[in-house]
Amino acid sequence: MNEQQPQNNPALLQVKDLETHFPIRKGLLRRQVGAVKAVDGVTFDISRGTTLGLVGESGCGKTTVGRSLLRLVEPTGGEVLFDKHAVREENARGLRSLRRRMQVVFQDPYGSLNPRMKIRSILEEGLVLHQVGERATRLEEMKRALERTGLSAAVLERYPHEFSGGQRQRIAIARALVLKPEFLVLDEPVSALDVSIQAQVINLLKELKQELGLTYLFISHDLSVVEYLADNIAVMYLGQIVESADVDKLCHQPLHPYTHALFSAVPSVEVKKRRQRIVLKGDVPSPSQPPQGCRFHPRCPLSETVCSEVEPPQVDLAGHRVHCHVVSREVERCGADAAAVSEAMQVAITAAISDSTSPHSDV
Repeated sequence: MNEQQPQNNPALLQVKDLETHFPIRKGLLRRQVGAVKAVDGVTFDISRGTTLGLVGESGCGKTTVGRSLLRLVEPTGGEVLFDKHAVREENARGLRSLRRRMQVVFQDPYGSLNPRMKIRSILEEGLVLHQVGERATRLEEMKRALERTGLSAAVLERYPHEFSGGQRQRIAIARALVLKPEFLVLDEPVSALDVSIQAQVINLLKELKQELGLTYLFISHDLSVVEYLADNIAVMYLGQIVESADVDKLCHQPLHPYTHALFSAVPSVEVKKRRQRIVLKGDVPSPSQPPQGCRFHPRCPLSETVCSEVEPPQVDLAGHRVHCHVVSREVERCGADAAAVSEAMQVAITAAISDSTSPHSDV
């Protein structure tokens, strides 16, 4: 998304052709017979001080992308540059130094905190590992991180089981902040919380970003949350990014049929904003045997023969990128007007769905 970056706001994180494959082994000798292609050629940039929302249905590889950036899971290919440092090439010492600047907040606030450790020990662990200050200095840093997340220093002598889910997630955020990072991977940080608590945590994350100048990779399947928090959005399907743009363009002018389907599932209290529900046929293919050509074609209402044979081209409409044969053809017909192409795609998808549900249809 380089086109969306102002020249005075360069990319803090650059990811190019990232791959993370997990081997499939069988037999007595545990020979590799295949691989699960969880992430298969993902490319994106995140400008300093901005938020990239990574969305897609469960199992598309979002979490694996986040963990691969920090090498919590080792990537098998591609390039990750953090502030011009090649993350994949760093040795143990260099990686430890980078991880102080790159932190993660996990999805489950119940599983991410050690139940046998007091909050003091949980927050201090990273400071001790990175040899930050003396004990008194570390205590002040911990208190400051807790205050930023809306908690008092009194929680330091308590255990995780004494807190609610929302409070635990605040503690998890404080644990990430205590090292004063520049970049946070937020792996569905509110999906396990009640709706009322979700709003509080989301607003907290937004305030922290503005106050501390943080950069986020926000992983979620909730498009309404991503629309509120993100500056740019990338849509993943079966290990690949199929569409990316700034938040306004992608939310109001989606191009890829899969993106149209995702937004059609977002509930809205406003009748004018409700979209016709697009129910995708079939199941998500196995990432160990992804379809040839466009990976979405077995479920796409606009699928054509070429979609099952040739990988889709990348279409770039002033920074709005999409990989789709049908969109490419519509651009040739409508010109480089994203609004017109988006409307044409919506009309075509609606017509295809109507035909497939018609009593005279062969489907």
